[in-house]
Amino acid sequence: MCEAISLYFNTIELINGTVPDDRPEWLPPVLKLDGKLLLLRLPALGAAYGTAKSGTGIAAMSVMRPELIMKSIIPVVMAGIIAIYGLVVAVLIANALSPSITLFKSFLQLGAGLSVGLSGLAAGFAIGIVGDAGVRGTAQQPRLFVGMILILIFAEVLGLYGLIVALILSTKEDLWVREGKILNPEKLFFDEKGSADIQVDCKDSIIAPGFIDVQINGGFGVDFSLATDDFKSGIDLVSQKILSHGVTSFCPTLVTSPPSVYHQVLPQISIRNGGAHGAGILGAHLEGPFISKEKKGAHPEHCLCTFEAGAFQDLLATYGSLDCVRIVTLAPEMKRSSEVIQELTKRGICVSLGHSVANLSQAEEAVQHGATFITHLFNAMLPFHHRDPGIVGLLTSDKIPAGRRVFYGMISDGIHTNPAALRIAHRAHPKGLVLVTDAIAGMGLAPGRHTLGQQVVEIDGLNTYIAGTKTLSGSVATMDTCVRHFQEATGCSIETALEAASLHPAQLLGIEHKKGTLNYDSDADFLMLNDSLYVQATYIAGEEVWRQDAFGM
Repeated sequence: MCEAISLYFNTIELINGTVPDDRPEWLPPVLKLDGKLLLLRLPALGAAYGTAKSGTGIAAMSVMRPELIMKSIIPVVMAGIIAIYGLVVAVLIANALSPSITLFKSFLQLGAGLSVGLSGLAAGFAIGIVGDAGVRGTAQQPRLFVGMILILIFAEVLGLYGLIVALILSTKEDLWVREGKILNPEKLFFDEKGSADIQVDCKDSIIAPGFIDVQINGGFGVDFSLATDDFKSGIDLVSQKILSHGVTSFCPTLVTSPPSVYHQVLPQISIRNGGAHGAGILGAHLEGPFISKEKKGAHPEHCLCTFEAGAFQDLLATYGSLDCVRIVTLAPEMKRSSEVIQELTKRGICVSLGHSVANLSQAEEAVQHGATFITHLFNAMLPFHHRDPGIVGLLTSDKIPAGRRVFYGMISDGIHTNPAALRIAHRAHPKGLVLVTDAIAGMGLAPGRHTLGQQVVEIDGLNTYIAGTKTLSGSVATMDTCVRHFQEATGCSIETALEAASLHPAQLLGIEHKKGTLNYDSDADFLMLNDSLYVQATYIAGEEVWRQDAFGM
């Protein structure tokens, strides 16, 4: 029997999703709307009765004792608060109201409506009856006032109890997993009459899709651009280590290298699912060698290439097989680049623009031919200019083909990009921002000298330079660090920060139907994080592959 895991948490819901079934589509939203109406009507009815009943008593009492009017107004105030209880929960339900609401969730919302609605109704009636009699009696015997207040408080608490239960029901979220996929609980409850075999209490953790890093050059002493005898064990080590930083899938990235390196390394990179052995591999990202000399950055100039008469054949001769390749970064201003972009796009390979001196027109032409990504925006490209914004101008270009979105990578390590630049990019095009680490072999190691392909780099804190220079050469930041810095620098919501490391890279690669979301039938790759966005546990295909306590961290 397959196990189903339910994860109980009280936190944000990043992505909603449903699968069709044979129940009427109108039923869940109608049930939820009924819950909302109960929230508004029943507490309001109780408050109205309490106000009217108490008001009648106050009016009768004030004829003989007008000086007690303000003192006796307390029951009316307490009755009015009852209506506020219903309003608070109604707002929560209204914000989440959508046609895609599940039947399971709609019953929870209906229960929330009944809870606060009936409790509010009862409390309102109690306040009205006690208030009416109390203010009349207080006019004759002032010592009754304290007793009346105590009774009113206990009546008010009845409504508060309903509010607490309603808040729990309306904010409760469960994540169900079976056979490595996120499960629609309606099928389990109503069709299969099943229940969870294992329950994991997430203790109010944030549950988010696993992070996807589409640009990582290595880490923990491993350089993906070096053809070593133990390359496979090295990539296995990195895939295992990055689990603690929330990465469940990644694209091992090779920087500009001689053809011999590509021919040796690429056959050893295989697309695979993640698991206890480590994060999944989505395919290689080849950053170079078809890039600009002027913006080569840390790439070795003697290994740079151009497209000659063969164009795409030149690329094949350099790389060899493209079977495992998922992304290619090139400079769009190079001759015959349009032909290459079209050929790569036909093969389902994402073309990224980077290490380039292209102007905006050249960048737009590349996008029209199929390019969809920008490699580490702002870095290794012409700076923004008001008369020709260059590649950066793609973020607000009006010449992007209809139905297509341009994505752009950001190294949010606090070194490569100033926080102000992060904010500018995010506010200009929030749905295209993809967080990348651009991590090198020195990630996770002590400061000192390490390799990046054919170059020697030196790490000083979070700064990584080509040895003996001030040229930045990759990063040593982990993905969770980038997410935290991005959220802090931009002031964006937690949901937005998490999407930049999960949903957006999945959309870039066209795998959002199975990665980067918590939609039903998506791969159950997800994280548990605390409110400060530190990873507490990592799951791949519903299996816990890393937990903070288990690793003594």
